[in-house]
Amino acid sequence: MLPRTLLTGPSLADAALLGHVEQGREWPLLVWAPGPGFRMVSSAVLGGGIGERRWVVNAQVPPGYARLDPVAHLRDLASGAGLDGAGVGLMTAASVADRRYAADGGAQAVVTAGIGVRGWAAVPGAGGVTPPRPGTINIIVSLPVPLTDAALVNAVATATEAKVQALVELGADASGTPTDAVCVAAPAHGADPAESFAGPRSLWGARLARAVHAATRAACAEPLAPPAAHR
Repeated sequence: MLPRTLLTGPSLADAALLGHVEQGREWPLLVWAPGPGFRMVSSAVLGGGIGERRWVVNAQVPPGYARLDPVAHLRDLASGAGLDGAGVGLMTAASVADRRYAADGGAQAVVTAGIGVRGWAAVPGAGGVTPPRPGTINIIVSLPVPLTDAALVNAVATATEAKVQALVELGADASGTPTDAVCVAAPAHGADPAESFAGPRSLWGARLARAVHAATRAACAEPLAPPAAHR
């Protein structure tokens, strides 16, 4: 049984690895609980959009996860971890225990990566209407300064660009997986006005990009490494 100790703090380095049971087996649950006073933007199935959020969970689930209630499932997992209030919930079939952390000038990123199913965003053919299976490259970012709504959205774009850069540098020949998710957190208030920009050449966008790039490269390097030659 994984430890149930919950570390709570504003740093992503404080994220705790807990556990949950699914299909008769224990799976890791990554929990970051900075508490009140944070705004987040996310594409996650639970707590997506922009708003005040108190925590983030990244749940590893079995390959072929087929539950049709992921939102309710994530809420139950958060409650079981002792979390309350509004939060963000992500899922992945990739190893959450193998998360990678990077920081740059106060910007922090944690990335979990499963890249067995990957490709380029723009491909021929229509998309589907069914919910995507959980999986993939999940990015959690924390900045120490408030951001406007526009800058939060800008930060998501910057994080995505940095992810793609890392994949291309590693030879993945892909822009990501079909189910990648991202969450960016920033204080709701600060001593100075909220930052209006988070593009890759802005002060905080550049730091965010470098942190995400480093964490993504570290998370994806081993899965993308060529198999060892047989002797």
